[in-house]
Amino acid sequence: MINEPIIIVAGEPNSIFLEIFFKSIKTQKYKSPLILIVSKKLLKQQMKKLGFFFEINTIDKNFSEFKKLNNAKINLINIEYKFNNCFEKISNKSSNYIKKSFKIALKIIQQNKFSKFVNGPVSKKHLLKGKTLGITEYLANKTKRNKVAMLIFNKDISVSPLTTHLALKDVHKKITKQKIYTQVNLINNFYKKKFNKRPRIAITGLNPHCESNFKNSEEDKIIIPAIKKLRLKNTKINGPFPADTIFTKSLLKKYDVIIGMYHDQVLSPMKALFNFDAINITLGLPFIRISPDHGPNYSMIGKNLSDPKSLILALRFLDK
Repeated sequence: MINEPIIIVAGEPNSIFLEIFFKSIKTQKYKSPLILIVSKKLLKQQMKKLGFFFEINTIDKNFSEFKKLNNAKINLINIEYKFNNCFEKISNKSSNYIKKSFKIALKIIQQNKFSKFVNGPVSKKHLLKGKTLGITEYLANKTKRNKVAMLIFNKDISVSPLTTHLALKDVHKKITKQKIYTQVNLINNFYKKKFNKRPRIAITGLNPHCESNFKNSEEDKIIIPAIKKLRLKNTKINGPFPADTIFTKSLLKKYDVIIGMYHDQVLSPMKALFNFDAINITLGLPFIRISPDHGPNYSMIGKNLSDPKSLILALRFLDK
């Protein structure tokens, strides 16, 4: 669809998201209409407190005339949310509000066969309460997809953790050959569809220096056999690499994607290298879902000091 809208869930009301959204639309122009699902009252109060002014175009959740929309005003679907102060501490109070926002967004996307979705940060602790690992898995459940992956994308190098928001003590239990095959296939399909290329993939080991004092390490019994099988299918993949060397300059320039065994193994160096110059893409959903590469960041809320770069990158990525 030409100028298909980008559906945006603002997420946690007590976060920096609306601030970076205001900055993103003040400094940038987008061809795709932006539709923000948020509390109108909250948006107006945070806008005033932060010193921004935008006109608002309130649309109904059953609205269907998307071709008539533009970004002259903030296109907004209102979700009722009760609060005393527009900048409060994060609590369980916002959970139903966020869940309702996601429900409406998914309904609009599914009914209209849209493919562009952005969500602001949420507090996993308060929203998911340990029932789901993260929003990647939450959306997979809601869309009945059992094969999804997290890709932290940057034009120079991207990373993809094999396990996501999982306790470190449990990581080794979830590393399997099938999980590696699935992750690689999702990455290959994404790069083929989006960039018409086969990505050059590096994969890390789990243990320091890819070594273990025990027989049948994860590298020997799982990772290396998986790499060998994938190479037989003409996949551009090398490894396993020690995590302490794969991010050196000489190796980085040889690859498009680094698959790590756990979240912080690849996201920590990624953020050290690129700060906010990256976006979080969920692979395997029936649409492209992106979130800015940061959390609610309560310590910065209301200070008007947050960097909108990651949200701008997310909107630009979809604005095609």
